[in-house]
Amino acid sequence: MTTINLHELAALDEAQRQALLARTEADLSTFLEPARRIVEAVREEGDAAIVRLAREIDKVELRPDGLLATEEEFAAAEKALEPEVKEAILYAVDNIRRFHEKQVPEPMWLEEIRPGAFAGERWTPISSVACYVPRGKGAFPSVMMMTAVPAVVAGVKEVIVLTPATPEGGIDAASLFAAKASGVGKVYRVGGAVAVAAAAFGTASIPKVAKIVGPGSPWVVAAKRLLADHIDTGLPAGPSEAIILADATANPDLAALDLLIEAEHGPDSSAYLVTDCREVAERALARLPELIANLGPQRREFVSKVLGGPRGGIVLAPSWDEALRFVNDYAPEHLEVLSDEPFAHLGGITEAGEILLGENSVITIANFCLGPDCVLPTGGWARSFSALGVYDFMKRASIGYVTKAGYGELARQARVLATYEGFEAHAQAVSPLRDRLAGRTES
Repeated sequence: MTTINLHELAALDEAQRQALLARTEADLSTFLEPARRIVEAVREEGDAAIVRLAREIDKVELRPDGLLATEEEFAAAEKALEPEVKEAILYAVDNIRRFHEKQVPEPMWLEEIRPGAFAGERWTPISSVACYVPRGKGAFPSVMMMTAVPAVVAGVKEVIVLTPATPEGGIDAASLFAAKASGVGKVYRVGGAVAVAAAAFGTASIPKVAKIVGPGSPWVVAAKRLLADHIDTGLPAGPSEAIILADATANPDLAALDLLIEAEHGPDSSAYLVTDCREVAERALARLPELIANLGPQRREFVSKVLGGPRGGIVLAPSWDEALRFVNDYAPEHLEVLSDEPFAHLGGITEAGEILLGENSVITIANFCLGPDCVLPTGGWARSFSALGVYDFMKRASIGYVTKAGYGELARQARVLATYEGFEAHAQAVSPLRDRLAGRTES
């Protein structure tokens, strides 16, 4: 019999409330030291460490010269997939590309801030990126598409994919097909902390890249934390998490149904149904055992551990304001709002990686094929990070241009501020000395 938590928010003290907000990656103490050893091994031994660690950790046999997927593997993957799977991937890629093409900024803008003084920005793609596609609890061609498509749309010159090998040493067929459909041809069979280290340092087979993006296990999160000085680790994307926010008009059965979506990712996931309506909470609670029983043994085990463990269940708030406060304090990766008038609640939501409005805007659809990116900040980082997008694969350079006519006023004001801050060379560079050296009189 599955035990499902029902947390009465009004009855919790502050420590108990804070415990509900905690995530798996909040405590990486058991992962950091072994991850450090893995990172150092890859730094020192390169491909040899990748092969050795695959054998020791994952029980997978790899070859140093066989880490990169071959053209034959891409062709075999396309041949092996059912037509409906290929159609779904192509459909999703098209939607994801359309969405991200709308994000592409103007290459450059320049405005006259003051007479003769121009300022603006120029956008350019970063030089190289690794898209990390996890595989620990299943295959994720969706993550392949969601990371690779915006990188390609942004114009990144070198896009590679790092993904764990299958138990047989291969690469998931749907993921290979999705990579090709997304415009990426370099897929390496390497995962976990090993992959992050390989991207950070480079090996004989795997190029060193400027950035790594994509979700992963606590091992991946720990390696990213250790390597933040060597590679841009992008937005924090750890184990899956979701809140289903339901008001009194919500269908409790749908609330229960959707609560299982992110909970089935694994026992390190987090999932809450948050409501201020006791009837919705109790009816959802009554429905959940039946819905959980419909799942296969592995997913049923995952869901049961999440909803009966320290990071899941139903949260009953004493008021709608308190329900919103809990959501914003939690800052979930995925937020699904179930209500007859979901847009009426949008203004009260300030912290979430994505906000899906209404019973038809199911997390499943957003995860796979709606278009917005499903790689989202976890661990409460939605307070300061956004969903993965084209901007994550580009950088801005400020542009400035001052004419002779505009120089005088700017120089006078800058000299005052430089002098006040005690920067003598700064002040000298815009003093009358400059005019004499330039062969002009001070304007």
